[in-house]
Amino acid sequence: MRTRPLGSTGPQVSALGLGCMGMSALYGEADRAESVATIHAALEAGVTLLDTGDFYAMGHNEMLIGEALRTAPAGLREQALTSVKFGALRGPDGNWIGYDGRPAAVQNFAAYSLQRLGVDHIDVYRIARVDPDVPIEETVGAIAELVEKGYVKNIGLSEVGPETIRRAAATAPISDLQIEYSLISRGIEDRILPTTRDLGIAVTAYGVLSRGLISGHFTRDRQLAATDFRAFSPRFQGENLDHNLTLVEALRKIAEQKGVSVAQLAIAWVLVQGRRHHTDIVPLIGARTRERLAEALGALEVTLDDADLNAIEAAVPADSAAGERYPQAQMAHLDSEH
Repeated sequence: MRTRPLGSTGPQVSALGLGCMGMSALYGEADRAESVATIHAALEAGVTLLDTGDFYAMGHNEMLIGEALRTAPAGLREQALTSVKFGALRGPDGNWIGYDGRPAAVQNFAAYSLQRLGVDHIDVYRIARVDPDVPIEETVGAIAELVEKGYVKNIGLSEVGPETIRRAAATAPISDLQIEYSLISRGIEDRILPTTRDLGIAVTAYGVLSRGLISGHFTRDRQLAATDFRAFSPRFQGENLDHNLTLVEALRKIAEQKGVSVAQLAIAWVLVQGRRHHTDIVPLIGARTRERLAEALGALEVTLDDADLNAIEAAVPADSAAGERYPQAQMAHLDSEH
């Protein structure tokens, strides 16, 4: 598998990363054994970047990754790179209750993550959302102290706008910004991508299949568990869902003409956006099974020429999706610049 730099200061990572959140939380029940097998299969295929958050099922996801790393062959374990988000606070009932970016909290969160993952360092560490009560300089400065001590290798950011990116980069070297980016979530193109490219910061793009919405596998009559994020996500509701699935069918026609799946076409589109700018975008694939992993990896073999890209743009223009990315309460926690 091809590798690409994670920003001007970061490590070489695989062309695709594995987002492990769905193996523990927010998308209904997952099979633990299959999840571990999927992580092993990803490592065997050359995927090096494993992404998680310490608040995904209250540490369950980190422990799952820790188990997968512990039981993987030594060579695969050594090539794995961990990307961890911290700072999101949750109550015993699972409710989201804010964010904590205080320097002391950063140190504390890191200590628990290192233990759950079973590693001596975290490769990329970032606050999930900026704490509105703590300047980003203080949070990034605390991560920089962890870098100095060897507990963290690279500093990342998550879901922030251009001004915050520049303030953070003025505090310490930033390797990567993690942010949602897909055919139907293109808000970063106008101001955020130009900023990261100006500063030599890579992007790990989550939601490249919009939580399965543009995977080609989601159907109008699918029943969602109450614990599934999509059960209350605006893009999966009523007329919004009908409209968005119409976009998927337009994509399906293009995919069928190329002999690929809708998911492969959507992932390949994101890959192309990075290749146009020195391969600075690493899509995170949220595969929970080996079958879905294999499909996603097939996107690496998809070639999109100008005619293909024009057809995709005509089928799914920017801003064509119906509904916001998150429910209103969660949108309020996003950086106001984004």
